[in-house]
Amino acid sequence: MVLAQSLFITLKQYHSNCQIDVAAPAWTLPLLERMPEVTNAIALPFKHGEFAFWERIRFGKSLRKDDYTQAIILTNSLKSAILPFAAKIPRRTSFLGEMRYGLINDIRRLDRAKLPRTVDRFVTLGLAKNIDLPYKLSNPRIIANHKNALASLNKLGHTKPSHKVLGLCPGAEYGEAKRWPIEYYAEAAKAALAKNWEVWIFGSEKDVPYSQKINQLTENRCLDLGGKTKLGEAIDLMALCDTVISNDSGLMHVAAALDKNLIAIFGSSTPHHTPPMSERSHIKYLGLHCSPCFERSCPLKNPEEHMQCLKKITPESVINSIQIAPRH
Repeated sequence: MVLAQSLFITLKQYHSNCQIDVAAPAWTLPLLERMPEVTNAIALPFKHGEFAFWERIRFGKSLRKDDYTQAIILTNSLKSAILPFAAKIPRRTSFLGEMRYGLINDIRRLDRAKLPRTVDRFVTLGLAKNIDLPYKLSNPRIIANHKNALASLNKLGHTKPSHKVLGLCPGAEYGEAKRWPIEYYAEAAKAALAKNWEVWIFGSEKDVPYSQKINQLTENRCLDLGGKTKLGEAIDLMALCDTVISNDSGLMHVAAALDKNLIAIFGSSTPHHTPPMSERSHIKYLGLHCSPCFERSCPLKNPEEHMQCLKKITPESVINSIQIAPRH
């Protein structure tokens, strides 16, 4: 969803008066609320992976009254193309995907070599067929709510930071093969704490064991936000950070869109496909002979090879990118 903002910005550049409504899972709405290009966010009621054919037909029919002129479908699944078809949107743009002839009537050819990045593919769908992809794409820029951030801190019994803040995002919902070692995160946290920084640990309820472990390794000197914030609160709190260290995750893209000094750590995945869209990003990726494997867990069982794509990214190399200095 963060990367999709580059498409929204591009649409506004070419069609300044266009109205952009986005239909997406309800949990993504806090992101859309922070994108000024989006007019309306429409929460989809379908569960993840649920085909729900007749429900999609009914939902699509409910959108006919809005008289949309074009639907841009960013996913390649069959089910995602049902709703715009049922809504009778005259121009339905996407890559062909799962045999969607008829459902998609503005079919684009996906050249994976020419469009290696997800963001390239998204933006291409917003351009006319005869227009080449811009040499430089617009980076996502989400707008945080400062008052909401302070209210969230108050709710957590924490005050507005008077020192620099290092944000840690140790989560990796996809799997362990994306997770930089917890002990390494703790070493980076200790380096920042030694310079009188604050350290905040972000994460969902699933990340609580990892955020707690990092905090324990730093003698509980961090603000552990694991499982304590909703997405909108996490976005607004991250806007108060000076530097963020993150695995390849959704929060990595959030930090980039907030224009934070970002250290983005890649293991089983590759920055050539979904890089953070920010000039202030420092990408840590070793590109070993086994990389990228895109596996959820490391397939190499030999201890000398297991998880080396992440273990060989040393805490020292990351700490050197934090840009530790006192706040002026």
